[in-house]
Amino acid sequence: MSGIVRDRVVVVTGAGRGIGREHALAFAREGAKVVVNDVGVALDGSGTSGGPAEQVVAEITASGGEAVANTDDVADWAGAERVVGTALETFGRLDVLVNNAGFLRDRMLVNLDEQEWDAVLRVHLKGHFAMLRHAGAHWRAEAKAGRTPDARIINTSSGAGLLGSVGQGNYSAAKAGIAGLTLVASAELARYGVTVNGIAPAARTRMTESAFADDMAAPDGGFDAMDPGNVSPLVVWLGSAESAHVTGRMFEVDGGRVCLMQSWRHGPEEDKGARWEPGELGPVVRKLVDAAPEPEPVYGA
Repeated sequence: MSGIVRDRVVVVTGAGRGIGREHALAFAREGAKVVVNDVGVALDGSGTSGGPAEQVVAEITASGGEAVANTDDVADWAGAERVVGTALETFGRLDVLVNNAGFLRDRMLVNLDEQEWDAVLRVHLKGHFAMLRHAGAHWRAEAKAGRTPDARIINTSSGAGLLGSVGQGNYSAAKAGIAGLTLVASAELARYGVTVNGIAPAARTRMTESAFADDMAAPDGGFDAMDPGNVSPLVVWLGSAESAHVTGRMFEVDGGRVCLMQSWRHGPEEDKGARWEPGELGPVVRKLVDAAPEPEPVYGA
């Protein structure tokens, strides 16, 4: 191991299972001290348990690393503050926040109910914001006290948030919101020594295995492109001091592939220099659409 994040203090949310667990283990292998946050709910969102977080901590400490468990709900305002507090109280500092916690409530839009919409937006989008807000406030205070951080935030979006995904209107909206939040945070927090980037991972996890069981089965041998551990090396690098020049970026990552995603950009335009009449705009819009590249298709369309 390179020790690329040696002695950096890292919070990983939703780290009891799946991709988050792999992030926590990968950071620890590279020398980081890790706060393993996971509320420990069942796949249907019921119950809570400290077991998943404690198990990951046990794996890390058994390998000679340093870690502490935290079971607060990241979408609860005070809970998110306590997660940040756990890092400060246990290890005396915070260098990296990996926002990973989330869950699914997939339905076609005409079948999606209010609770399913609110729950997914709460865990993904509010959870990212609440953690970012409390960590950012800490780093701002450090910068103002003359101790400018070399800090990192890595948010977790999704291809569903970047391109859309049929049957995942709530999830797509939340993940698109995270992509937008990443851009704003990267601009606002740069002055305090904080970079903010995002990933859109694809891997076999507890959330995805039922939906994609046929496509995501592990091979009998060779490289398992859907192993969640494939996502973590990029996240660890983004959490390192080496990544200081990269901010406001979104990376799609799966298997051995890393793709820098392109955000909304200004394209073809037509400026009349005066207010348009509705009847004039048909040819104008056709001209603009014809001059622009075709958008990438929505997943599942």
